[in-house]
Amino acid sequence: MSSTTKKTIDLKTSLVDAILAGLVALIVFGPIVGVVLDGYGFNLEATRVAWIVAIVMAGRFALSLFLQTPKGLRILEGFESTGSGVHVLPPDYKSRLRWIIPVMIVIAVVFPFFSNSYLLGVVILGLIYVLLGLGLNIVVGLAGLLDLGYVAFYAIGAYGLALGYQYLGLGFWTVLPLAAIIAGLAGCILGFPVLRLHGDYLAIVTLGFGEIIRLILNNWLSLTGGPNGMAAPLPTFFGLEFGKRAKEGGVPFHEFFGIAYNPDVKYYFIYAVLFLVVLAVLYIKHRLTRMPVGRAWEALREDEIACRSMGLNHVLVKLSAFTIGASTAGLAGVFFATYQGFVNPTSFTFFESALILAIVVLGGMGSTIGVVIAAFVLTVAPELLRGFAEYRVLLFGILMVLMMIWRPRGLIRISRTGVTPRKGVAP
Repeated sequence: MSSTTKKTIDLKTSLVDAILAGLVALIVFGPIVGVVLDGYGFNLEATRVAWIVAIVMAGRFALSLFLQTPKGLRILEGFESTGSGVHVLPPDYKSRLRWIIPVMIVIAVVFPFFSNSYLLGVVILGLIYVLLGLGLNIVVGLAGLLDLGYVAFYAIGAYGLALGYQYLGLGFWTVLPLAAIIAGLAGCILGFPVLRLHGDYLAIVTLGFGEIIRLILNNWLSLTGGPNGMAAPLPTFFGLEFGKRAKEGGVPFHEFFGIAYNPDVKYYFIYAVLFLVVLAVLYIKHRLTRMPVGRAWEALREDEIACRSMGLNHVLVKLSAFTIGASTAGLAGVFFATYQGFVNPTSFTFFESALILAIVVLGGMGSTIGVVIAAFVLTVAPELLRGFAEYRVLLFGILMVLMMIWRPRGLIRISRTGVTPRKGVAP
């Protein structure tokens, strides 16, 4: 190590960081790991706490030393966020991440051939959360409108399928577009009263809207079944049902094609349809962000006063964001209901809204690829951490805190390629 490098390393600072990290670990893990209930009493497990604190202190000390080296400083500079808003790239810039979406598509196509029903179910939930993340990303990431009641539109889509099936005899394919329209109208209706609200006030109102929808679903027993929930139908393939026995006059899928009955076929079909819908939503969002409405959303997010002074109709801009974001959640709700085969209000609590918002924040506000990655990370990670079920929320919180420190703009920062000025036009 060179003398220059030695001068840049401050052992005292690293030691102080390690001690502070140890104190935080003691405060966080002490009550959780160190106190074990035993009947009406409790036992203290000081050894386990000491090991955890020691590991945290050693790790923080080593990390602090590394971040003071030239290589660590370069890594730290790469993590730091510079400026705000959209990062404009050179016109001829080619992103190193442009291969991610094609690779994901290839993996998604071949995945069903090598998966089992459990893995397929996890990926279906991941795709549902991708839809939810993309929808909320329009509202929060692009338009800058903090919506904490987004789960309400998710519930509208799910219950739209269940109610339409039970009272009107509507199937999956009929409800799918209707749910998007109804959820979009609900988003538009919510948008009108909150046009003048910003920040915390907007968050409180949208949170209240989400709770109102949940309480209505939970207490309107004669319509929604209340806490008992409702059954939701499976999709059909050109009228062919995926059950072992079809309804009167119907033909099961396996009998029509002369194959053995497999209860997992319906999940493969849901996966295929959901995957196509996600691709369609990705394409639509990609086009919208490059259209005037997408630029208007970003202008509204950066400075509403400047947006209005430029002649943009902020009412239409806000309502369009709420409407399109809500309709995407409605689509996700239909797929959730048909996959579960059952819906009840406990699936649409505030925690779901917080999880969807975390997907947007973790992936990067306004970033499409980031939201896709974050949705799968936050969906698959709980399945991998089932052995630590008691600490999943704690680990989730730690992850978000680390993201706020190291990547405040999310995994992938939103960017846009610049435009080459035409000849004879001043840049």
